[in-house]
Amino acid sequence: MAIELKLSRGNRIYHPSLSSGTIGVIESLYSSIKPVPIINTTVDIRPPGKLNPGKTEIPFSVPLEVPVGGDPDRFYETYHGSNISIQYLITADVVRGYLHKALSTTLEFIIESGKGKLYKAPVPPESVNFYITQDTQSHQLLPSLQLGGFRVTGRVATQCSLTDPVIGEVTVEKSDVPIHSIDIHLLRIESIVVGERTAVQTTGFQTIQVADGDVCRGMSLPIYIILARLLACPSLSAG
Repeated sequence: MAIELKLSRGNRIYHPSLSSGTIGVIESLYSSIKPVPIINTTVDIRPPGKLNPGKTEIPFSVPLEVPVGGDPDRFYETYHGSNISIQYLITADVVRGYLHKALSTTLEFIIESGKGKLYKAPVPPESVNFYITQDTQSHQLLPSLQLGGFRVTGRVATQCSLTDPVIGEVTVEKSDVPIHSIDIHLLRIESIVVGERTAVQTTGFQTIQVADGDVCRGMSLPIYIILARLLACPSLSAG
């Protein structure tokens, strides 16, 4: 005998609403920090009794609502980080009679805030201009580059909605050596307060290739990045 959980939405993405309750927790991989509960609701979807032989399907529905008087900003979006994870789980338990082991299964679903249901106005996109030369590099360069042999300029968005692409452009103005590829690495910063100290870690979570091969000098190359949703989350502070 086995138990299986299926959700009505294939992508498992749901949007919370305001006003009573699935289990949601913020977990830290630091063992000294306990998980922070977000929501915990238990629902009996079928009274005690016998199940007919064969496959039995039991429909259920659980409201995704902030408890009355609760903080709507506490319904954090799903996030899988290096040291911090925000997860929402559905666990189905089938309690059987004496001498029979209970059946249990767990399925994760994704919480995402739609733009039309934000509790605060969305932040307008922001972008910055950048340039890369031999003087901005901290690692060792080829002799031909150390003499001022390259310059790369562009602009890129530094603040935008997670559901929108990160856009911008990059231009190779000068390079005395052939270019193999142009890649953009996205980083995330996680900080955890442990006792009287704060542990901060920066990790890369996504790499996108903008160009392959020796690109034309002076040509503007577009930057268009769809964020890996589970690996990124809005800037927030929780505790």
